[in-house]
Amino acid sequence: MALLPVPQPFSLELTTARFRAFGLDRATVWEDGALYRAVQGRELRLSAADGGVEVDPLDAETEPVVRRLLGFDFDLVAFSAWAAGEKLLAPLVVRFAGYRPTLAPQPFEMLVGAITAQQVSLFSAVAIRNRLVEQFGEQVGRVWAFPPRERLAAVSEDELFSLGFSRRKAEYVVGLARSDLDLEGLALLPDDEVKAQLTSLRGLGEWTADWFLARYLGRSRAWPAGDLALRKAVRGLYGDVDVRATGARFEPFQNLTAHYLLAQYLTV
Repeated sequence: MALLPVPQPFSLELTTARFRAFGLDRATVWEDGALYRAVQGRELRLSAADGGVEVDPLDAETEPVVRRLLGFDFDLVAFSAWAAGEKLLAPLVVRFAGYRPTLAPQPFEMLVGAITAQQVSLFSAVAIRNRLVEQFGEQVGRVWAFPPRERLAAVSEDELFSLGFSRRKAEYVVGLARSDLDLEGLALLPDDEVKAQLTSLRGLGEWTADWFLARYLGRSRAWPAGDLALRKAVRGLYGDVDVRATGARFEPFQNLTAHYLLAQYLTV
């Protein structure tokens, strides 16, 4: 086990809240004050430590995963300084100081999770995704590795339907897995082109593309204006506004603003 310093401010409890707010997540398990993931056939464990996290094992394969899971690249110092001038938003930023939005380690996993969450509660989405992981993933210690793209490309829509996916979502997942879209290569493209590439696939609309920008690529100006929870949070603070247009108010911190607005709905 080794210490990995995390950019400050940082709270492991706040940062990992989304992994327990909607039920046990088989692919990212929070248990006894530690977070677990499967990385290259090994169980990765993260726990709080002064100035950062204790990581076991820590090496060239696991460190990039930790950095994504703990949102290392978000500049919370600059965000907090900017938010101090936003009278209505500032109390939330102070309340959740140290919350670093997590980024999905893999693009395919993120998109399948987004498809699963379309138009259902997040509790239902997590339960269905868990069944997918247990059926087609590999157990590593107390967690399951998310099934790779090639594994899901080989399954039938009926198999996914039997796990709780709707017929349409089963079609979307299999179609994504079998598509020739270079998901890793999207990181090299500007936001608009990423959205155009994703929405060219059946079942991936603007909501999914916006969350891909926010929760996989970590783009600073990602603003999922079509998300119902975000719309509720924005209007709860700013009244009956045009949520998409209001995103310009938070330039250039739309992504962090969205996450901090949604943080109030997490169980922490």
